[in-house]
Amino acid sequence: MRAWRVTALGEPADALRLDEIAVPSSAPGEVLVRVRAVAANFPDVLLCRGQYQVRPELPFVPGIEFVGDVVALGEGVAGPAIGTRVVGSKIGVLSEYAAVLASDVWEAPAALDDAAASGLTVAYQTAWFGLHRRAALEAGEWMLVHAAAGGVGLAAVQLGAAAGARVIGVVGSASKAQVVRDAGAEVVIVRGETDIASAVKEATGGHGADVVFDPVGGAAFEASTKCIAFEGRIIVVGFAGGDIQTLPAGHVLVKNYSVLGLHWGLYPRVRPDLIERARAELARLAETGTIAPVVDHAVTFEEAPAALTALADGGTVGRVVVHVGA
Repeated sequence: MRAWRVTALGEPADALRLDEIAVPSSAPGEVLVRVRAVAANFPDVLLCRGQYQVRPELPFVPGIEFVGDVVALGEGVAGPAIGTRVVGSKIGVLSEYAAVLASDVWEAPAALDDAAASGLTVAYQTAWFGLHRRAALEAGEWMLVHAAAGGVGLAAVQLGAAAGARVIGVVGSASKAQVVRDAGAEVVIVRGETDIASAVKEATGGHGADVVFDPVGGAAFEASTKCIAFEGRIIVVGFAGGDIQTLPAGHVLVKNYSVLGLHWGLYPRVRPDLIERARAELARLAETGTIAPVVDHAVTFEEAPAALTALADGGTVGRVVVHVGA
């Protein structure tokens, strides 16, 4: 089979090589999946650079999030049945076939085509756990989303709006504003055109943001601390901006807010019961048309490095998808 592999650390265009390798076999507890499409994620870029928290030994196959068809079951696996179209996540799926733990895949919602379904697992579960498990978001609360036009940002906007929150999205350019409004944001702030904290205070009548969803870090986090509401919750999702902030413990105390870390990858192993709950809710919302991953554009399998480069450059809206096969 063909697989993209990182052979030397660097930017995606330099790090990735298309190789012919053996089709993996499904070990006990695994399913073998013929991959249909892979949604590019910023962690894929970090994997290529050697900057992700997980650093596989070279050479390795990147790709984290996919949709595909189950073609074989490993020992002890009763389902999903062969032929089922599934979505799931595992490092190493930017290939024509992938062996994945059966517990890490679930049936793809019929309402979503392959491009959309490929982006349902990581971003939407990250957003769901951040908003509902960590921050306990309530209807009517003001919610601020940084990088709102990105894959996980749009997922947070859609899920926040679905929960009845009043969503404020921050985007990097005016060209990205409409897609965030379409996703359910009541207010959109263009970074660099106005002071974020002041704009949030104005939009909320001085109340501030009850919940902040922050995959950016650095200056975005600092701005959030200036407009967080009383008993507000800031969810630290990542540091796509490149700077990891220092937690201002004294400020947290004085303003009476919480800073909550979110590492979604721990939940499948530590609290699989919550994973099942999140999947069921996301499937329901997808089938009713309430949520749908936004696809910026799709590329062929041969163009996978270009997909990761586009994501790294920050000019995309939603997901960039690599079509692998049908």
